[in-house]
Amino acid sequence: MLKLRDEIESLRRQRNAVILCHTYQAPEIQDVADFVGDSYGLSLQATKVEAETIVFCGVLFMAETAAILNPQRRVVLPDLSAGCPMADMISADQLRALKAEHPAAAVVCYVNSTAEVKAESTICCTSSNAVRIVESLPPDQPVIFVPDRYLGRFVERRTKRKMIVWDGFCPTHAHLEPETVRRMRKRYPEAEVMVHPECPPEVQDEADHVLSTGQMCDLVKTAKCRQFLVGTEEGIIYTLRKIAPEIEFVGISPLLVCPNMKKTTLEKVRNALRDGEPRIVVPDSVARAARRSIEAMLEVTEGHKGG
Repeated sequence: MLKLRDEIESLRRQRNAVILCHTYQAPEIQDVADFVGDSYGLSLQATKVEAETIVFCGVLFMAETAAILNPQRRVVLPDLSAGCPMADMISADQLRALKAEHPAAAVVCYVNSTAEVKAESTICCTSSNAVRIVESLPPDQPVIFVPDRYLGRFVERRTKRKMIVWDGFCPTHAHLEPETVRRMRKRYPEAEVMVHPECPPEVQDEADHVLSTGQMCDLVKTAKCRQFLVGTEEGIIYTLRKIAPEIEFVGISPLLVCPNMKKTTLEKVRNALRDGEPRIVVPDSVARAARRSIEAMLEVTEGHKGG
């Protein structure tokens, strides 16, 4: 492993590359990354990159987002088969049909979606800013929310705004059941429970905190609680322990493992740096439209205006 890490570091310098990594990636991948974050943090980081090559350790929609925001740079995904089942639960054709049924609606698209779906959307969101994005829209305008029904219902509850919500979901987070949370609470009575808004609503109801992965990382920096039960993909536990080593973090369920996030290996990162492949290229016509929806999100949350 040490030899691989040395090769990665050497190739990173040679290729003028940056490695972006999602918090759900394996510990050894996080350790070689230049930036580890959630979908929102990575989207924002992708607008600041100056390297010639971006190696994106995550899944396909994330690498597509980086490519959309950086058309002049080479974006590489170490394993091209690392997809997202939720992103595949709605197609551009399906979204166009839904828009035809609700022509006055704004389309809020979770970043966990394909480039083609982003291109058909008014504005993107992530789990950390979805409430703020919906609140930024005119109060009398209908809203279509795609593709995650659980995040959509979470936003409805927080904004008190009824939306037209697509019936997609994250298979990994859907594994978590309220009975499991209650059982773990009995085992760890002093712990606070934090879960992701991609979890079913009845699981969210059992939690002390419903947070994006980035918000979980922020919470533990100042938390007084010394023990947390974590209800999201298990990769984040390594991230949390690095941020707050004095706190005990316990995964709520062994089922919270995303098989696609775990496809990235150090060998594949090394090969991606060495070969510059597999490169992610989004067609210009799709990228231009998708970029508008991503930059609309960044303008609301960061005051960022794309060029």
